Amino acid sequence: MTLERFTLQDLPATPWKNGGGTTREIVCWPPGSGLEGFWWRASVATIDAPGPFSAFEGVDRTILLLEGAGVLLTGEGFSHWLDTPHQPFDFSGDTPVECSLIGGTTTDFNLMSRRA
Repeated sequence: MTLERFTLQDLPATPWKNGGGTTREIVCWPPGSGLEGFWWRASVATIDAPGPFSAFEGVDRTILLLEGAGVLLTGEGFSHWLDTPHQPFDFSGDTPVECSLIGGTTTDFNLMSRRA
């Protein structure tokens, strides 16, 4: 693996299935493994609309706010205001999570790692 310098705007933006935002993948392992085969993955997401997060069974997720007013994340057994930049929040990809915007579009850093 080699390190490469990049700018976020140069990474392709992939639209979400639910139309609520886009994701720019920074890196995943193994390279080119896609959403079903990664061991770990780092990305930046832009959330434009409220709605459900995609489920990732067997995956632990960490999200932190980079820009914007933030979001309210609600899942089984938790309700979390993600409204302070750079403060990580961990949750299981197995848990259905609903996202509500606090005050418009947000940009978030995401780290996902497969438990296996």
